[in-house]
Amino acid sequence: MEAKAQARYVRVTPQKARRVVNEVRDKAALEAADILRFAPQAVATDVRKVLLSAMANSKVKAELAGETFNEADLRVLEAYVDEGPTMKRFRPRAQGRAGRILKRSSHITIVVGTKDDKLKGDL
Repeated sequence: MEAKAQARYVRVTPQKARRVVNEVRDKAALEAADILRFAPQAVATDVRKVLLSAMANSKVKAELAGETFNEADLRVLEAYVDEGPTMKRFRPRAQGRAGRILKRSSHITIVVGTKDDKLKGDL
């Protein structure tokens, strides 16, 4: 049972978020949650919340479909970070000039499922 979760408009640059997301891609979901729990990056908490939400979504989908659910079988099938809107701010600089500051945001998406789901997707 494949399930997806998204966190939109997370105030972190996509480049920093991708660094963390790349660590958990194609891993077992429980192992990925443990990795994120102890990762030193601040965005790891946001990514972990999205992962746990995707796992919960998978459980709900399985219950609605009447299928058996085992959390240990879940894997991170897809994990990616897209760029969100950028807030533009200005800071005074020397000689009356203004320097632009770009406050970037991200959309974090994680898809979890079983190995069988991944094989079906590849066909």
